Amino acid sequence: MSEDVKLTKLAACAGCGAKVGAGELAKLFEGFEQPRDPNLLVGFDRADDAAVYRVSDDVALVQTLDFFPPIADDPFVFGAIAATNALSDIYAMGGEPKTALNIMMIPEDLDPGTVREILRGGATKVAEAGAIVCGGHSIYDREPKYGMAVTGLVHPRCILTNAGAHVGDALIYTKPLGIGIVTTAAKAGLVGRAAADEVESLMMTLNRPARDAMVRYRVHACTDVTGFAVMGHMLEMAQGADAAIELEAAAFELLDGARDLAAMGIVPAGAYRNRRYAEDAADLSGIPLDMADVLFDPQTSGGLMISVDPADASALLADLDPVVPAARLVGHVVEREPGSSRVRVH
Repeated sequence: MSEDVKLTKLAACAGCGAKVGAGELAKLFEGFEQPRDPNLLVGFDRADDAAVYRVSDDVALVQTLDFFPPIADDPFVFGAIAATNALSDIYAMGGEPKTALNIMMIPEDLDPGTVREILRGGATKVAEAGAIVCGGHSIYDREPKYGMAVTGLVHPRCILTNAGAHVGDALIYTKPLGIGIVTTAAKAGLVGRAAADEVESLMMTLNRPARDAMVRYRVHACTDVTGFAVMGHMLEMAQGADAAIELEAAAFELLDGARDLAAMGIVPAGAYRNRRYAEDAADLSGIPLDMADVLFDPQTSGGLMISVDPADASALLADLDPVVPAARLVGHVVEREPGSSRVRVH
């Protein structure tokens, strides 16, 4: 296979837009029984970003796995994005990545130089995170796919889950929205190189600075916004806290052109799966369709949604500003009235 092949043309879906919908996943796990272990602090019974297993009073392992089809044509960039996305789950739990294992599926005729560049991209981001690639597993497949299993460490008393939000908390989001929409447009050749470069750079940006800042404050919950989009992940956070979430659509920073592209119908298939999952529990009345599409847009390697004590919100935003300039106060956690929507957007 030629070295100048466009990787995104080898896959039907791109990045986190290929994820199985949250509603479908819940049905697949129904009725599973697991042995009870008091050291398993976070397992698949909760819709969280990673599993957490306590190994001592002071140390717990944080484990995650993530892989997907190409989201970029450049193999190094694809590898770097996939690694950044996998590392993000560790940061969302408040942990520090330590080791990573490659997961790779490649067509048998894919050029070895291309494969090497994918792996090099992944290794580069793992090194930037201060972790080590220790090996991995690869198989032949018709579509290329790449990602990582990542293990990190966290103190058992410092774990951040997506279910711990407190009523009154402020919600801070750390990256611009519209990643799925812009990458879909790029795959179709509908945006220029500058727009493609911007979204690729965003997807290769580690959530490490956001994690390092948030752990210094009274953060009660956190999740990284990826394939289930803002609306899907906020529904999970609201359900976990038995509360409701109010978002201000205008508060989010958006990628240039994202709403215009959405208005043209340039929306990834995953957005429609997210809408089917979350819209019955959400109130977007009065929100224009193009903006709603952005909120349902699957984000590959998106930002952290941080639920922080309101007294700490301003200080956390000030700390984030020099290192995560896109961070914005986008909403609050509120009491849920019986029969009302879990997620309300204004």
